[in-house]
Amino acid sequence: MERESGSMPLLGDKFPTLNVQTTHGPMTLPDDMKGSWFVLFSHPADFTPVCTTEFVAFQKRVDQFDKLGVKLIGLSVDQIFSHIKWIEWIKEHLDVEITFPIVAANDTIANALGLLHPGKGTNTVRAVYVGDPKGNIRLVLYYPQEIGRDMDEVVRAVTALKLSDEQKIAVPAGWPKNELIGDRVIIPPPNNEKDAKKRLETYEGYDWWFCHKALDA
Repeated sequence: MERESGSMPLLGDKFPTLNVQTTHGPMTLPDDMKGSWFVLFSHPADFTPVCTTEFVAFQKRVDQFDKLGVKLIGLSVDQIFSHIKWIEWIKEHLDVEITFPIVAANDTIANALGLLHPGKGTNTVRAVYVGDPKGNIRLVLYYPQEIGRDMDEVVRAVTALKLSDEQKIAVPAGWPKNELIGDRVIIPPPNNEKDAKKRLETYEGYDWWFCHKALDA
């Protein structure tokens, strides 16, 4: 079913195909990310204090994203020359070089991702889209303009998504520092009585529907 303009893509949807201009040249999303996990994050505007702190924070974690095989992409409705001047300012005044591309979006592109919320003004809100190597949307976060994001949570979430795919597990609240099971991971509940009866013979847990184990090496 075709989505209405301005509606946000949902978890499990294909990331919409977008031809965009970026500070690294033209790109087609998600095609240019094929085979790689990616994080596209929008910000309200260049040359604003909260957004500046966010870009520095994302850049400070580029090595962590690289180790995970995750590509970063920024986005706002500012023009390319504004993006270029802003990252020059960040380099000159904060000694941080922004190495990931920034999309210069128009309203059509922003609406395709549900980034323009009339009740919050005309700028793009703070959104994070995590896409997998097949271009599927796996996680969406939205923050208002007045609250900066926690980039460690983005790193944690992508790490958990990759582990979930690779090891067929789930992670608890606050993982890897959960109040009940620490850094252990959760075994998906069984879907039949036979497996349910055997579950606690195989794994540790509180009940057959709540079993956990150490993360595979």
